[in-house]
Amino acid sequence: MRTELEAQDIEAIARRVYDLLRPALSNNGKRYEDTIFDVHGLADYLRVDTSWIYKQVQYGALPHTKLGKYLRFSKAAIDKHLERSSIQVTSPIKLAR
Repeated sequence: MRTELEAQDIEAIARRVYDLLRPALSNNGKRYEDTIFDVHGLADYLRVDTSWIYKQVQYGALPHTKLGKYLRFSKAAIDKHLERSSIQVTSPIKLAR
């Protein structure tokens, strides 16, 4: 049995497939929301040196997990930490009052 599809049906199917695959294709195929970083991966994600990561861990300033001698970082926990640590900018007009 052979079925012919109209052009608009093919387009609708293609759009639906694209919508379903878009989350997996973003970030070069990496799904960061499920990511567990090592020190180098976290340094790349935050765009800092690995020495900064080690210092923050030593100070207890970054949420992390130790697996034996290995440090691991949950992306979700790091993102929450960054949001809590962000500084709200106050406009100069508000400061003058």
